[in-house]
Amino acid sequence: MMKKYLNILVVTVLFSGCDNNKKLDTNIVEVNQTTIGNHIERLASDEFLGRKPFTEGEVKTVNYLKNEFEKLGLLPGNGESFFQAVPMVEIDGTPSEHMTISGKNKSFDLAYLKDFVATTNKTVTEVSLENSELVFAGYGIVAPEYGWNDYEGIDWKGKTAVVLINDPGFKATDSTLFKGNEMTYYGRWTYKYEEAARQGAAGVIIIHETEPASYGWNVIESSWSGARLVIESDSPLLAVESWVSNESAQKMFDVSAMKGQDYKTIAHDKNFQPIPLDLNVSVSIENKIKKDISKNVVAMIPGTDQKDEFIIYSAHWDHLGVGKPIKGDSIYNGAVDNATGTAGLLAIAEAFKKSKPTKRSIVFIALTGEEQGLLGSAYYAAHPIFDPEKTVANINMDAIANLGEMKDLTITGYGQSEMDEYANEAAEEQKRYVIPDPEAEKGYFFRSDHFNFAKIGIPALYAAGTYEGFNNSIEEVKAFNDNYGAFKYHQVSDNYDAKTFELSGIRLDLQLFYNVGLKLSNEDYFPKWYDGSEFKVARK
Repeated sequence: MMKKYLNILVVTVLFSGCDNNKKLDTNIVEVNQTTIGNHIERLASDEFLGRKPFTEGEVKTVNYLKNEFEKLGLLPGNGESFFQAVPMVEIDGTPSEHMTISGKNKSFDLAYLKDFVATTNKTVTEVSLENSELVFAGYGIVAPEYGWNDYEGIDWKGKTAVVLINDPGFKATDSTLFKGNEMTYYGRWTYKYEEAARQGAAGVIIIHETEPASYGWNVIESSWSGARLVIESDSPLLAVESWVSNESAQKMFDVSAMKGQDYKTIAHDKNFQPIPLDLNVSVSIENKIKKDISKNVVAMIPGTDQKDEFIIYSAHWDHLGVGKPIKGDSIYNGAVDNATGTAGLLAIAEAFKKSKPTKRSIVFIALTGEEQGLLGSAYYAAHPIFDPEKTVANINMDAIANLGEMKDLTITGYGQSEMDEYANEAAEEQKRYVIPDPEAEKGYFFRSDHFNFAKIGIPALYAAGTYEGFNNSIEEVKAFNDNYGAFKYHQVSDNYDAKTFELSGIRLDLQLFYNVGLKLSNEDYFPKWYDGSEFKVARK
């Protein structure tokens, strides 16, 4: 707890020396709380069937957003269209009921969903691992800047890497190891699969643990089962991408060549080298392949003097659709994740339409496929509608907590760009304070769409009140967030109830995002990445 208080103290001291002579626009419009609630309630209703791409839920969602933007008087953002086509492939995979682990001493089966999940991004009707040799590859990281290579010294063709989630800095006693407890991209599951494929492996098994993953096995079950969406790519791909439970991994190591060794401690050694486990794995997946077009929804308000310079507000409209019934409910409505952010786009658009015309253009993008791996924003980054060099900033909204008004504004990716300073100025106007993400080890910076805007050099703000409320203590807020993470995140229970869904804190955050965008839209300055940010080079 002391570290969190220290973070607050440090940020307060840092910002006390900032130039606060520049004030926000005094002609600020209030973001309407009723508008926010109405859109959340509608988008999170069963009518939209969990808002999954390639379903009737997508058709209803994107048309709803288009119609609402039109009602507000916004213009199409992609030429004459409100839509950006995002070609995707739906892979409806059915894994074998068991993953078989075989060795000299013992063979056993792992049960699908209970013990393992398995998917593929290969657009073929069947993939498999047939007695693929298992090799422990530590964290599965190749990071030359840290002198780290978990794959060195082995020909990986046909082999399956067994890797830990997160990166070596997590819970390490050495704060200089990677970025200490703050997760790097090397810790994300997406990176694990990408790197193993680059190394030529046939498959990867990621060992799940709740704390370093930041979510429980129930999230793995819901997120890695059923039909999945991918964007076709020329990049190398694994035959099988999988997770196993921590208990199943221990069972595997207990009959392996590493029996009795602390494999997690061994993986922290900078001189780690891959270790064959003297085990093989077999599993197969039968796929139904469907190619189709999903949609980003894009609307804009043209500027006056600098209409070719853009501020982009983003939020993903998608969620997980319809799944297996749990206590009679099968629709993943995604009220918090992310009807809140999508409603935020519409509420902020409404506020800008009530404002005086702005010098710069304001763009609103409701993105597809975030839950499938940030697909809509990845496609936009590869096919930008608006020149990235003329895009001033991105303000991204995702899963805004509904506990009430918050004293803090927690910035995910704090210290990356001057967007921190804009956010701090707006927070001070609301008598709030700014802190870095106190749970940076969870890697939230890499888990929402702002990441893909940052990758093409656009300074991005991803923030929300998540730490201390005006009417709720730090402990109460933590308990609320922990409860959401354990029982609602990516579950059918993420529903909207007007009696219990507190909108005031959502409105306060959205007001801040509007205020920041309003300031940016009426000046000439382009916020910069700070020295040391890995995204600064892309901006140049």
